[in-house]
Amino acid sequence: MLHDRVLVSLENEGERRSGGGILIPATASVGKRLAWGEVVATGANVRQVELGDRVLFDPEDRGEVELHGRDYVLLRERDIHAVAARRVEDGQTGLYL
Repeated sequence: MLHDRVLVSLENEGERRSGGGILIPATASVGKRLAWGEVVATGANVRQVELGDRVLFDPEDRGEVELHGRDYVLLRERDIHAVAARRVEDGQTGLYL
């Protein structure tokens, strides 16, 4: 990975459930929705995210790549909207906006 690039593994983009338990099919038309993914590689100049962090990004602003039969998303670090990190201290939320 070069410069400020982040390689993200997509979370399940198929069917999902609403907070009330309603099944929403993958083909349902919804408004602009941000997506979560897990960081699997970072460039040398990435400062805010680490491997294994969950990141929130706009799926419209992405470059897709396939490696070893798996689909990934290539982003610039500045295109990440939020980080949900497991490395925070106790008593904190672990979500940085």
